[in-house]
Amino acid sequence: MQDNFSQSSQSLTHLDIQGQAQMVDVSQKATSIRTAVAVANVRMSQETFTTIEAGNAPKGDVLGTARIAGIMAAKQTANLIPLCHPLPLQKVEVQIIPQPELPGYQIEATVKIKAETGVEMEALTAVSVAALTLYDMAKALEKSIQIESIHLVSKTGGKSGDYLLGKS
Repeated sequence: MQDNFSQSSQSLTHLDIQGQAQMVDVSQKATSIRTAVAVANVRMSQETFTTIEAGNAPKGDVLGTARIAGIMAAKQTANLIPLCHPLPLQKVEVQIIPQPELPGYQIEATVKIKAETGVEMEALTAVSVAALTLYDMAKALEKSIQIESIHLVSKTGGKSGDYLLGKS
């Protein structure tokens, strides 16, 4: 069984030869500019959406607080996800875009760095925490708010090349 495991684990970079979790050694990788964009949708009732858009939520600035929370979360990703590298991020942008047709919001995070490893987890963490913060700020209005479709849209840089959702 050990032989089968070590053969299959060679393609799983977060596992050592014994199958134990490890932080990947990126010290030999080339430094390059890397970006990642992730999104999440937050769906709510029309009444909640209208209240937030009007700036009348009981807890105050829902969208501003969620945006700042997303930025802060991206910077803390290595403290939240066990095998992520701590990275000196050079850009974190979080946009919260009204989507009246949901009704609700699309949250988009763009993260950029010049480093040996990518920032996909930082972008995904940013949209996740921004969405959770939006929920927290608006839960007094509605408990049934839904956080949906958290996913990576694109990434650039690194050995594996560029990725764009829907493109091979």
